[in-house]
Amino acid sequence: MQKNLLKVDNLHVSVEDKELLRGINLNVKPGEVHVIMGPNGAGKSTLANALMGDPRYTVTGGKIYFEDEDITDKKPDFRARKGMFLSFQAPEEISGITVENFLRAAKGAHTGKDEQILRFRKELKSKMQELDMDESYASRYLNVGFSGGEKKKNEILQLSVLDPKLAILDETDSGLDVDAVKIISDSLLKYKNDSNGIIVITHITRILQSIPVDYVHILAEGKIVKTSDASLVDEISRNGYAAVLENL
Repeated sequence: MQKNLLKVDNLHVSVEDKELLRGINLNVKPGEVHVIMGPNGAGKSTLANALMGDPRYTVTGGKIYFEDEDITDKKPDFRARKGMFLSFQAPEEISGITVENFLRAAKGAHTGKDEQILRFRKELKSKMQELDMDESYASRYLNVGFSGGEKKKNEILQLSVLDPKLAILDETDSGLDVDAVKIISDSLLKYKNDSNGIIVITHITRILQSIPVDYVHILAEGKIVKTSDASLVDEISRNGYAAVLENL
C-alpha cells in the first residue's frame, strides 16, 4: 500500500486565541496534486503556514505527519530539511543576500553537502532560463526591487533548485499575467513526478489548466467542506463558491 507523504489529522489552529482551522483532515500521497480552494478568509494561507510550522500559528489539536513522522511540534527548518517547501503568497525582501548565495546556502542545508560554486551557477543559469528570468537576477538581493510577478517566479526558481518532496504553493498564480502563469505551470509539470507531491492553494483557476489535478478541496470557515476531482474546479469557475457551498 502506498504510504502518505503528508497526513493531516483533525488539525485545529489558532492565532491569539482565535480558532482559524477547525479540524482539517488531508492525506497526500506521492505523485498526487491536491488543490485547496475557497473564499477569502477561509483559512487557506493559515493551513499552508501551519503545515510549515510558522510560530505565529498555534496548533491546539490534531497532528501533522510527514512520511509517517509526527512533525506537529517541529520547527520550520526541520520540516524544510525533511523535504517540505512553501511558496509564499507575499515573498519577503531580504537585503544583503543575493539570490544565488541564498539558493546555494539553502540547497547545501537541504542536502548536507557543500555546493560547488561553478557547478551550482551553471545549474542556476539553466533553471532561470526555463523560467524566462534574466541571469542578472542571480546577483541581485533576494526579492529587493522585484515586481510581484518576479517574486513569484523567484519562488518557483527556489522550488526547482531545491527539488523538495512536497511543494505547498500559496497563491503562486495571483498577480501574474497569462504568459507568466504558463511559464510557472510548465515548470511545475517538470518538477512533478511519482515521488513528490504538490498542494496548490488558490482562488483562481488559470494555473490549473495545464496541471493534472487529483483532488480538489473546498475550504470554508476553517474546515474542508467538500472534496472531489478536477471537475470541481470547472464547477467553481462556472458558478462561484456561493453556489457550490449552498448545495452542500
